[in-house]
Amino acid sequence: MSEHLNKQTFRDKVFNYEKNKEWKYEGNLPALVDFWAPWCGPCRMVGPIIDELSKEYAGKVNFYKVNTEEEQELAGMFGIQSIPRFCLFQSMENRRWQWVPYRKMS
Repeated sequence: MSEHLNKQTFRDKVFNYEKNKEWKYEGNLPALVDFWAPWCGPCRMVGPIIDELSKEYAGKVNFYKVNTEEEQELAGMFGIQSIPRFCLFQSMENRRWQWVPYRKMS
């Protein structure tokens, strides 16, 4: 299941923008952050898919959700103007790229 982030947990797990002036991803695993809102129909459609992917890739990728209604500062920081919006974060240290082929969800 994806984890909901607030301002504090975002700083702890993704980027501490109050401490660091330069970008520094705080996680060890790549992370997908889903910026969403409860009133957004497409967000509600994609939410279960993100939750399913979080189970499938557990231990390989962290999946987070940021409610843009509750965390407007975070949404503004990333220039989120339309949702859903997905941001992928990865540490620049020990970076490994792997091709993941498209797979139709059933």
